[in-house]
Amino acid sequence: MTGSRMAMSSDFLAAFAKLPSQQQRLVRAMIARFERDSRASGLNYEKITGAKDPNMRSLRIDGGYRAIVLKPAVGNVHILLWADKHDDAYQWATRHACSINAETGALQVYQPQQAAEETEEAAETPPTDTPGIFGQLKHRELLRLGVPAAMAAEVLEIRDEAALEEMASRLPVEAYEALFLYMAGETYEQIILERETPPEPVDTTDFATALRRDETRSRFVVIDEDRELEEMFSAPLERWRVFLHPSQRRLVERDWNGPVRVLGGAGTGKTVVAMHRARWLARNLPKGERILFTTFTRNLAADIENNLRAICTPEEMKRIEVVNLDRWVQRFLRGRRYRFRLTFDRDGDAWRAAMARKPGGLGLSDRFYNDEWEQVIQANGVTTREDYLRVARTGRGVRLNRAARAEIWPVFEEYRAQLAERGVTEVPDCYRLARALLEQDRSGTDPAASAPEGTFTSVVVDEAQDMVAQAWRLIRSMVPSGRNDLFIVGDAHQRIFSRHRVVLGRCGIDIRGRARKLRLNYRTTEETRRWASGLLDRCSIDDLDGGADNNRGVRSVACGPEPRLKLFQSRDEQAAWLVQYLNDLLEQGEPPRGVCIVARTRRERDAIGEELAEAELPIEVLEADSPDESSGGVRLATMHRVKGLEFDRMVIASVNHEVVPLAAAVQDENGSARAAAETSERALLYVAATRAKKELSVLSWGTRSPFLT
Repeated sequence: MTGSRMAMSSDFLAAFAKLPSQQQRLVRAMIARFERDSRASGLNYEKITGAKDPNMRSLRIDGGYRAIVLKPAVGNVHILLWADKHDDAYQWATRHACSINAETGALQVYQPQQAAEETEEAAETPPTDTPGIFGQLKHRELLRLGVPAAMAAEVLEIRDEAALEEMASRLPVEAYEALFLYMAGETYEQIILERETPPEPVDTTDFATALRRDETRSRFVVIDEDRELEEMFSAPLERWRVFLHPSQRRLVERDWNGPVRVLGGAGTGKTVVAMHRARWLARNLPKGERILFTTFTRNLAADIENNLRAICTPEEMKRIEVVNLDRWVQRFLRGRRYRFRLTFDRDGDAWRAAMARKPGGLGLSDRFYNDEWEQVIQANGVTTREDYLRVARTGRGVRLNRAARAEIWPVFEEYRAQLAERGVTEVPDCYRLARALLEQDRSGTDPAASAPEGTFTSVVVDEAQDMVAQAWRLIRSMVPSGRNDLFIVGDAHQRIFSRHRVVLGRCGIDIRGRARKLRLNYRTTEETRRWASGLLDRCSIDDLDGGADNNRGVRSVACGPEPRLKLFQSRDEQAAWLVQYLNDLLEQGEPPRGVCIVARTRRERDAIGEELAEAELPIEVLEADSPDESSGGVRLATMHRVKGLEFDRMVIASVNHEVVPLAAAVQDENGSARAAAETSERALLYVAATRAKKELSVLSWGTRSPFLT
């Protein structure tokens, strides 16, 4: 028996996804047979004549299909690279090469320039004396950026962005990323700083070592178990399940000595990193220790749990609890026999009774009292008059001396009394109560006893930007300080459910030395990313810990059309355009569920839905608490609802004056409060725009939004 270990490239999975179902089943059987005996009859394991790479081999799938596999000269590992019809597979093998980069140590598949007789157009192109964009880089520097040695001369000839784009499909991904960043203004030193350098000289014949390097693992996987292979084949196009960029993997697979905060613009893979982190913890923490994965909304928690089940074993999932924080708190308190009705906003009757006590001489609006309660009292856990007289009110816009504070405090005191009388509790008060109970449990627990209910060894937090201070203090109390305790991902550019800025350090969460940022966008084209980022360029964006953040240095690895901005004279014109646009896409064979139309409000969303229904177009309305199922139909949603989702084509409709920003969201505001409200509205438009993978359209009618001017 001459069995062999197998590895697989991400390109092979993509090719596998395009095979007919019968051939997909045969590929599974072929791999099993090859691993048992690589010389078994019927596999037709043979060298490929005319291949650029002498290590290329073919394997028989059936009479009409072949798999291309790499057999290194040293070692017993075979690497599946491609699968296709017989002739097409052989042509692929003659065009591509696979080798280990002598500087990075990464295994790379690439397509060197064709022979002169195959590139007549290139031969006819007259030479130019204009230096190439990468002409200042030395040969070794090009290799350290990921360029294969066989393509270094070609890269030096690149003179514009179009030439780099033309070569993109032939280059290894990491080489294209590095060259793109260099062209965009990053220095060689900045790019290399974020790359892993092998500690020893690279052995370009040692494929087993190359397959263990992070750069290689972003595109190749060694098949260790049949279960893993079946999971990959069940969803071959979902790369995130298997492959992580090296910058992501360095965050995931590490023992951290305390809380970690990971920032990153939309599309940089923060949630993917968080999910893989949860799996890594489940695999590596001692038996019996529990992990909480929490996020802001129920929709996102449900989506995350489904995705985790796709990458974790049932045993690993038993160790991970996935729940949004509000639901966890309700369950925890009711388990302690607390009975209450939870409210996420002001209780109308209680608030009216409290407002009846507001003093008349200060001239403060009802909106002021609402925001003071939310942004000062609840955000800071103020429960007494003395606390209120001392608390900082930074950013509120309206100054109050001690006498004024004392005069208005009875309003808030009355509101608490009214809530208690009605058996109603607001979410921040639930956070405070749960935290007090956890700390009480901990203070009375024997150190040798098991951890009290509600505590975890590790907590992973997604969508951190929308968590309020009371939530963070609760999260800190849920997990003891120490190694791998908190892993936090977020982006204040996407803060759409709360205006409150939180400083993690003031909530007992020290991230010094463990603050990281993801900079490569894998979802949105560079054109769409640049337009969306421009919405927030002049806004003050925080880093969740008292500092500033921005999207400078973030780049998308894909290019596409510029966003389409259209202004119509009337609603009817917008509706007519939408109907024509969707009908054209459907006639071209575009799947309806790949298109999403969003509006700022439910009322506007429903009005658009009626217009599309009249045209007999298939639509699927995404509601606030329902998952995005796989049924057909063009998606129709509010801007808030599409957070965490992505679509090939996004249409943001009715971006009109007094709709975006919503008049009710910014009225009665002034100074810093108005600036915060407008930033929140801009963030909402940013989130909607960055759901687009291929194409973005922004529509308005009548008077367009000031955000578009």
